[in-house]
Amino acid sequence: MTTTSSPPAIWPLVRHGAEMLGVMLAGMVLLGPLWRPDQVELAVLWMAVSMSVPMALWMSYRGHGRIAEMCAAMAVPYLVLLVPYWFGALDGDAVEMGGHLLMLPAMAAVVVFRRHEHGTPSANPVIRALGDRWPVVIALAVSLDFWHTPVVPPVWTLLLCQAAYLVWGRRTPGLQLAVLGGYVALAALVLASSPDMGVVLIALGWGAHAVWDLWHFIRDAVVPRWWSELCGVFDLVVAVTVLLRWS
Repeated sequence: MTTTSSPPAIWPLVRHGAEMLGVMLAGMVLLGPLWRPDQVELAVLWMAVSMSVPMALWMSYRGHGRIAEMCAAMAVPYLVLLVPYWFGALDGDAVEMGGHLLMLPAMAAVVVFRRHEHGTPSANPVIRALGDRWPVVIALAVSLDFWHTPVVPPVWTLLLCQAAYLVWGRRTPGLQLAVLGGYVALAALVLASSPDMGVVLIALGWGAHAVWDLWHFIRDAVVPRWWSELCGVFDLVVAVTVLLRWS
């Protein structure tokens, strides 16, 4: 009797690649601005490090193997492009952009050919704590620029935030609709207020939504906890930075 081997599962490979891409981008946003060397060699080296370190931590947290190979896939493209840069065939921007483009197929090759290898997730308490709080890291990365350049979001964005709960909500649709009605009233009040008072009301609205996210997170209700955690941190950053700009 002949047996046919089942094809390798594609979804774990896609998920692994998406995780690596997300962690890589978060590291670039959070760690990249900490050092901006003028020398091209140091700049691309720091860029590779800022993406590789959080990725290695995440892979360790998830129990993925081949961490060194994945880090090499992110660093080697920069090293390869530095050679034509030294000979004057490329400028610094081309090295940076080319490294970004070449690392993607290199990372994909590691994921595909190593078949999403799994090991034992790290028991290190620091790695576990960072991994468990990945929504916070993503939220801080997305909102990092707000601390340097505070932005007052349009009042309709508050309605959009609450509408997400209403559409996604698995329970308490009446309560979600009532809160949306409250934000509609807040939006009308903002439009009827002076510009300064409108800014304060918008900040309070975002702060209140952070509390609303916390309520969902504690109860593990309506949306997945990672969403309420990510949204809550983001909302809080928006509220604080808006108030800082107003003051």
